[in-house]
Amino acid sequence: MSLSLQLKEYRLTTAEILYRLPDHPAVLQSYIWQELDLAPAYPVLRRFLSFWEREIEGRLHSVRVGSLDLVGAHRVRMPGAVLTLQ
Repeated sequence: MSLSLQLKEYRLTTAEILYRLPDHPAVLQSYIWQELDLAPAYPVLRRFLSFWEREIEGRLHSVRVGSLDLVGAHRVRMPGAVLTLQ
């Protein structure tokens, strides 16, 4: 994964794509897609879905998207207690 993209606000994006099988339209199949993308517009995912609709026979049913910021400020946690052992 490209650190330069992550520094430009790209996030790890995962999409669960449900689509209908061409020969059996009542059956749904799942495809997992994962790439670095910009939330909330998701231009990379939108390009992929456009490609899917143009080139792949399986008609899209639904897409579920989640994203995670991989690079960011560290969180500081304060301890609840400090113990000294001697």
